[in-house]
Amino acid sequence: MVVLFGVGYAGIIFEEYLALNKSGVSLLMAASLWTIRSFGAPSRNVALVELTRACAEVSGIVFFLLGAMTIVEIVDAHHGFKLVTDNITTRKPRILLWVIGFVTFFLSSILDNLTTTIVMVSLLRKLVPSSEYRKLLGAVVVIAANAGGAWTPIGDVTTAMLWIHGQISTLKTMKDLFLPCVVSLAVPLTLLSFTREVKGYGYDSSVILESEEMAPRGKIVFSVGVGTLILVPVFKALTGLPPYMGMLLGLGVIWILTDAIHYGKSERQRLKVPQALSRIDTQGAVFFLGILLSVSSLEAAGLLRHLAKYLDAHIPNVELIASAIGMASAIIDNVPLVAATMGMYDLTYFTQDSRFWQMVAFCAGTGGSMLVLGSAAGVALMAMEKVDFLWYLRKVTCFAFAGYAAGIAAYVAAHNLRISLP
Repeated sequence: MVVLFGVGYAGIIFEEYLALNKSGVSLLMAASLWTIRSFGAPSRNVALVELTRACAEVSGIVFFLLGAMTIVEIVDAHHGFKLVTDNITTRKPRILLWVIGFVTFFLSSILDNLTTTIVMVSLLRKLVPSSEYRKLLGAVVVIAANAGGAWTPIGDVTTAMLWIHGQISTLKTMKDLFLPCVVSLAVPLTLLSFTREVKGYGYDSSVILESEEMAPRGKIVFSVGVGTLILVPVFKALTGLPPYMGMLLGLGVIWILTDAIHYGKSERQRLKVPQALSRIDTQGAVFFLGILLSVSSLEAAGLLRHLAKYLDAHIPNVELIASAIGMASAIIDNVPLVAATMGMYDLTYFTQDSRFWQMVAFCAGTGGSMLVLGSAAGVALMAMEKVDFLWYLRKVTCFAFAGYAAGIAAYVAAHNLRISLP
């Protein structure tokens, strides 16, 4: 299974050179891995139960992604994001880099990193024409979304898992991880500010912004659309239902709203949900489905748990174990890695809010930024902006790694000096 996963992963990485679509490769890899698992499991029923559980988890994420993409597409069709882009008046590439980074950072701490990435990449399309610079800004969105999601319990799936199961608490986590997360973003932004793509880019957003006018009732759609996205974590907290149910509720509200406000206007069909559904990138969602199902097969086979045990046996230092988990999350999805870690260490071994659990939350959240396939935010960027693996590896990985390492150093230093927010 490891060999097959490696071959499939290579097919995704080199899709342009092999002329193979990454969505097809991911589906073939997922189906093949689960077929092998069905023969290797203690019984077919065991494999079926594992697959059913994996599909329940993965489909929830895919439903969430499809709902978020559709809501963002509806807001975009009404040119609702013009309300935001009109307030970003800077024409200096370096300043825009920092503005996009920190807007994403704080938005991701309220929303989750996947929704934030979808929203911010949609905004970038309204600010900057297609170029290397826009790709770089998209990469900044990924780094910032992952960093912003790591310091709050609702900002990332892994921190939410640790929070729900009692490994971390809300206020303590926010106080202790805020500084390292800011450092893990500020370092890449500083380094990227001096790259050729940023220094040499002639930025003029007026080319795009002046060509758009707010669609009828666009302000209402923008307010309701963004409001439903922000309320998804609140819905989860109040009902205990998974986030995708809140997202589907929001999609239903937007659907009824657009049907009502455009009733009888045949020329406004493109402003309604059915037309929006035909425009969203379903191919990207299928790719996401294949990748997550592939990873879940490795988890079901116990391979990820073996990896966690290997780390424990060969790396005696707590900080190094957490750092290695973060490095691994750049290759393998951080959700099963954190799940395996939680299964390996209970609260009697490492107590709530211990140094280990906080570092796992930080490292698993930010480590995925080092490769474009290492996080949901990165996969969303690939789907929306057609960013390929090798471009990200060449242009972004070293900067993301620098931020990751600096964030760890900041956490260790702050912990030793007992520095945190008041």
